Amino acid sequence: MASTVTDQRLPTRPERMGRLPYTRQHTRVLLGSGAGWALDAMDVGLISFVGLAIATQWELTPTEQSWLLSIGFVGMALGATFGGMLADRYGRRTVFALTLLVYGLATGASALVNGLAVLLVLRFLVGIGLGAELPVASTLVSELSPTRIRGRLVVILESFWAVGWILAALIGYFVVPTSDAGWRWAFAVGLIPAVYAVVIRWGMPESPLFLERRGREDEAEQVVRSFEESAGLPHEQSRPLPAAPAKTPGALWSAAYRVRTAGIWLVWFCVNFSYYGAFIWLPTLLYAQGFDLVRSFGYTLVITLAQLPGYAVAAVLVEVWGRRATLATFLLGSAVSAVFFGISGEVWQIIAAGCAMSFFNLGAWGALYAVTPEIYPTSVRASGAGAAAGFGRIASIAAPLLVPAILAAWGNAVLFVIFGAAFVVGALAAYLLLPEQTGDALEMS
Repeated sequence: MASTVTDQRLPTRPERMGRLPYTRQHTRVLLGSGAGWALDAMDVGLISFVGLAIATQWELTPTEQSWLLSIGFVGMALGATFGGMLADRYGRRTVFALTLLVYGLATGASALVNGLAVLLVLRFLVGIGLGAELPVASTLVSELSPTRIRGRLVVILESFWAVGWILAALIGYFVVPTSDAGWRWAFAVGLIPAVYAVVIRWGMPESPLFLERRGREDEAEQVVRSFEESAGLPHEQSRPLPAAPAKTPGALWSAAYRVRTAGIWLVWFCVNFSYYGAFIWLPTLLYAQGFDLVRSFGYTLVITLAQLPGYAVAAVLVEVWGRRATLATFLLGSAVSAVFFGISGEVWQIIAAGCAMSFFNLGAWGALYAVTPEIYPTSVRASGAGAAAGFGRIASIAAPLLVPAILAAWGNAVLFVIFGAAFVVGALAAYLLLPEQTGDALEMS
C-alpha cells in the first residue's frame, strides 16, 4: 500500500516537461520549427507577388488569377485535415518533415512550368504540404514547452510567419520585377525546404506525450531526460500516464468538446477569410489603385514589417491577459484597421492603415495558434488543430475568388467592411465559445 502511495506522488513525464525552465533544447525546437514555419510563409507570400507578375506576363483573366491565388488553399484544407490525423498516428516530427519535403519539391518544380494548368497542379501540391505542416508544428512546440510560457512560445513560433512573409516581400521587390524570369527564380528558392526536411527529421525531438500514448515509453523517457539535462536538473522517476480510452477524431464533436470545436472552427474561418482575402490580393489592389509594380511591392513590404511587433505584443499578452482576451482584442483591432484601409485614399493613409491591419491581424494569428492545440487532449490534439485549420482553409479558398466580384460590384470600401465584419464575428466566437487554458497543463488523455 505504501508503494502505491509513493508511486502516485511521482510526476508523469508530461508534468516533468511542463515544470522545466526554458533551456537550450527549447530554443533548438523553436528555431527548428520556426525555420520551417518561415519557409512556409515565404511560399504563401510569394504567390501574391509572383501571381501578379505571371498574370501580367501571361495575360491571365481576373478569374484565372484568382484560381492561381486560391488553388494552394484547396490543398491546404486537405493537408491540414489529414496531416493532423497522420501526426496523431505516426508522430509530429515525421509528418512535419514529410510536409516540408512535399511543398519544397513542388515549389521548386513550379519554376520550370510554361502553362497555367501545370502550375495549378503544383500549387495544389504545395498547399497540401503547407496545410499539414502548420498545425503539426504548433502541436509539437506546445507539447514540448514549459506550462508557464507555453502560449508565449507558440506565439513566437507563429512570429516566424512574419519573417517568411518579409522574405517573400523582399524577393518580390528585388527579384520578381528584374526580368521576365524573375518569378521563376522566386519559385526556385522554394527548394530550400526540401533540404531542410532532412535536418528536421533527424534533428528534432518527438513529443514525449505522443510517444508515451503510443506505448513507446523508453523513447519518451529519453526525450524528457534530454530536456532535464539541458536544464542541469537530475532525472526523476515517473509514474505512467493514467489509463484512458483512445479518442478518435469524432470526439471533437462529443458533448465535452463540441462547443469549443464550433468556436475554434468559426474563428479559423473568419480569420482565414479576411487575412487571405486582403493580404494575398494586396499587391494587386495597390497596383489597381495606380501604383506601378515596384511601388506596390514596396508598399506591401512596409506593411508586412508591421507583423513583427504585432507578434511581439501578442506573445506577452497571451500569458498576461490570457488567450481569449488577447485573441478577441487583436481581432477587433483588425476589424477597425480593415475598415480604415478600405476608405483610405492618400498614400500615407493606405500605409498607416495597412500597417495597423498587419499588426493586429498577425498578433491574432499568434494567439489563435497558441489556443488551438491546448483545447484538445493528446490523442486528438493534432487532429483537432488540423481539422480547425482545414475548415478555415475553406474561407481562404473562397476569399481570393470572391475579391474580384466584390470589387467589381461594390468597390474597395465595401470589400474591407466585409473583412472587418468577419473579424468581429471571429472575436465574439473566441471570447464566448473558447475555454481559457492559460497556466493549465495540457490534457493528456
